Amino acid sequence: MSGHSKWSNIKNRKGAQDKKRSEAFTKISKNILTAIRVGGGITNIEGNLGLKIAVEKAREVNMPKENIDRLIAKFEARKANLVAMTMEGYGPFGVPIVIELETDNKNRTLGEVKLVFRNYGGNLGESNSVMFQFKRVGEIELENNIPEDKELDLIDARAIDFDENIILVEANDLNGLVKKIEDMGLKVIRSELVLKSNNPTMLNSEEEVGKIMDMVEELEENDDVINVFAGFDYKKV
Repeated sequence: MSGHSKWSNIKNRKGAQDKKRSEAFTKISKNILTAIRVGGGITNIEGNLGLKIAVEKAREVNMPKENIDRLIAKFEARKANLVAMTMEGYGPFGVPIVIELETDNKNRTLGEVKLVFRNYGGNLGESNSVMFQFKRVGEIELENNIPEDKELDLIDARAIDFDENIILVEANDLNGLVKKIEDMGLKVIRSELVLKSNNPTMLNSEEEVGKIMDMVEELEENDDVINVFAGFDYKKV
């Protein structure tokens, strides 16, 4: 759920307890597929370090081996026909949304994404109808919130923004900052390039945040979806 980790607490408060295992498996499945894509389509864990790490995390949450094998086999069968594409539109409350996908059937994927937008009262737009509102940046997620005594060090290390356990940096500085953060003794659990909204839509309640997160989550459950970026913010008064 790139770019939205800090909203997970609100989403978790909304979610039913019996969904946690299913949600964990969905997230791990996406991590495995992303690791394969980033690793150049290599599905052999000995030849793809990122995939090896993702599979190890899957085992940590007790995902059955047959689930992992089936996921990898499905990607292997489809990868020769995969085409990258981007979709843009507006979700509920006027929130701009960009979706990055890889699909072997554009018409099917377009129909599935359109249905999600329609169900949440949103609509898809033309190319660059939304993308111009975003900037590509590096995002780093720490295991714990950023200690106050490290904030000045992070600024000196070229961090451009941070909030709770999320740090933003210019795209070209991502790898360098990850190393500096680890040298500070802080544990990085995720680092990647994301799209950050230049002027996020301000939401008015946790219920509105929850609805957007529900939509993002439903989009991410689609096997063809790689990333979903939603340009919103929320500050509890």
